[in-house]
Amino acid sequence: MHRYLAALLFLVVAPASGARAAESAPVTSPRATVTLISETDRVAPGQPYRLALRIRMAPGWHTYWRNPGDAGVPPALALRLPPGVTSGPIAWPVPKRQPEATLMTYGYDGEVVLPVTVSGGPGRIAAEATWLVCEKLCVPEEGSFSLDLPEGTPRAAPEAPLFAATDAAMPRPLPWQARIAPDGVLRIEAKGLAAEAVAEAWFMPALNDSIAAPAPQPVGVQGGVLALRLTPGGAFKPADGLAGVLVLREPGGAQTAFDVAAAPGPLETAAAAPGWLELLGLAFLGGLVLNLMPCVFPVLAMKAMGLTRLAGAARREGRRHAAAYAAGVMATFLAVAFGLLALRAAGVSAGWGFQFQSPVFVTAMALVLFAVGLNLSGVFAMGGSIGAGQSLAARRGPFGCFCSGMLAVLVATPCTAPFMSVALTAGLAGTPPVTLGVFAALGAGLAAPYVLLASLPQLTATLLPKPGPWMEVLRQALAFPMYGGAIWLVWVVSIESGPSGVLAALSALGLAAVAGWLLGLAQRGAGRRLAWALAAAFALASLGAVAGLTLAEGGETAAPTQGAAGQYPAAAAGRFSAAGLAELRAAGRPVFVNITAAWCVSCLVNERVAISRAPVQAAFARGGIVYLKGDWTRQDPALTAYLRANGAEGVPLYVFYPAGGKPGVILPQILTPSIVLEAIGAS
Repeated sequence: MHRYLAALLFLVVAPASGARAAESAPVTSPRATVTLISETDRVAPGQPYRLALRIRMAPGWHTYWRNPGDAGVPPALALRLPPGVTSGPIAWPVPKRQPEATLMTYGYDGEVVLPVTVSGGPGRIAAEATWLVCEKLCVPEEGSFSLDLPEGTPRAAPEAPLFAATDAAMPRPLPWQARIAPDGVLRIEAKGLAAEAVAEAWFMPALNDSIAAPAPQPVGVQGGVLALRLTPGGAFKPADGLAGVLVLREPGGAQTAFDVAAAPGPLETAAAAPGWLELLGLAFLGGLVLNLMPCVFPVLAMKAMGLTRLAGAARREGRRHAAAYAAGVMATFLAVAFGLLALRAAGVSAGWGFQFQSPVFVTAMALVLFAVGLNLSGVFAMGGSIGAGQSLAARRGPFGCFCSGMLAVLVATPCTAPFMSVALTAGLAGTPPVTLGVFAALGAGLAAPYVLLASLPQLTATLLPKPGPWMEVLRQALAFPMYGGAIWLVWVVSIESGPSGVLAALSALGLAAVAGWLLGLAQRGAGRRLAWALAAAFALASLGAVAGLTLAEGGETAAPTQGAAGQYPAAAAGRFSAAGLAELRAAGRPVFVNITAAWCVSCLVNERVAISRAPVQAAFARGGIVYLKGDWTRQDPALTAYLRANGAEGVPLYVFYPAGGKPGVILPQILTPSIVLEAIGAS
């Protein structure tokens, strides 16, 4: 019936006036407003850019995916381009399932952006498009569009966020092998995926009538294999394989979609998911290696001073300190785990180090490190005389050990150690008890070296020098790594919140410095009451400056570091996007993907000691390797999904895709030039 009504009510809508450089004049009807938009308002010759058909539908109306399902017609876009300019196909975001009586269709409601990549130069772009919008009846519409894109240095157009949002809605590359059986069972090797992590799954085929769309799709996960039972349709040809989009929904409602190209036949391997003991062992090793990461060095140096004081003390005293430090580490790790579980239950994608994506948290951490530095410098004391000068993280007693354990975890989160990725991925994909167990094992690994040494003070006495005046000099010297850490975190804020965020962060540090100085005066007895009151006032003002960052977040931001085109002399370089990666792989280009973050110390070290080295860059250029860099400094659902699709819950992540569309190779999290050269040379 829909099709007959569509034929009777066919509507041609003429374009209106008022086009802008990056958006055409709209084609409007009571059902939809459609425009042609550009991601950039200027074009450099030879540099690719993206256009898109933007369809905004009235409430209750919807349009269709590339495979509309049991009814409907997908939108179509025909571009008329300047000479020498070419375009690719539409990149389709993940659609919704749209039940209609006994039928099932796939499509979009509200608003959808359908991008295409254009390669060439500037000029006038003309387009013809058709689309079908349906509610209780269906109305086909069409329109003509045009854009004039001048030559110049590319810069993001106001419509660029629409493209970014669409990238986040694209299906991710499937990190596992997939096979389709003659009876319609889709089997996917899903190592690390727990059965409890998949509440529902559904598959939408690229080819119409490949499967019976309205039929149920029972899913099961066992032994590291996900099996989805599909009902074959009239066009089902298992010998040709099966392509489409697979959507996995977690119990909390979060969804991840994958591009699937299932080959015929059984799975070649069915690797079992890590066992419980194996998972805990990997997590413990990851926490142990985390002690060697540069993030944790300042805190461990302070604890080395504490071990020196314990040298020769009673074993009971050492055990008290060890237990307090371990309790601080474990409590903070479990708090992070509970935070991740709560966010995922709310449908928010979050991974290891997620809190550093908030400029408020980053500034608060800078404030903590700065205050610890002031304390170590002797500006004020905590729990002792100014000569003692212990901070919360360096003071004597179990409470100081507990606080230093907390601080060790907080400053460790920008780093990811070997063994951690597998443990974190499997842990966060499992049930809450599994997640908590993995994080507890990470904490045990991080705390183990200090616990061992503090529990054996007689052993410590033989390994460390005896207490003496040198400890006061070392204590003051340890303030400077704290100041350095605070400076680095303010730089991170500059990337996350721009100049206004830096102003708020530096204001917080300046007010904290005054508060610390006044506190020191009060502790020396100089105008005690007035000094205490003023110190409290400046401390509150400092916290107020941190809170003011919530306003700065919506203001001016710094240029994104992920668009690092030209930073390295590789064959080509640019900002990572799932659609761009898919296009390069479809063209057979070799690609090196670097997912990083400004607050990730390991990432920055790897870039400087390995990726940016001349031999590596020369090899990139010789092999025509495209370098794509994704910046996870701020929350980015698209990058979070890509990380998880490649078995990572945090950064860094390095993936090399050889030429010819071969499967990607994941590199270690700690790089050397030889590791990178071996990976790209093995293709």
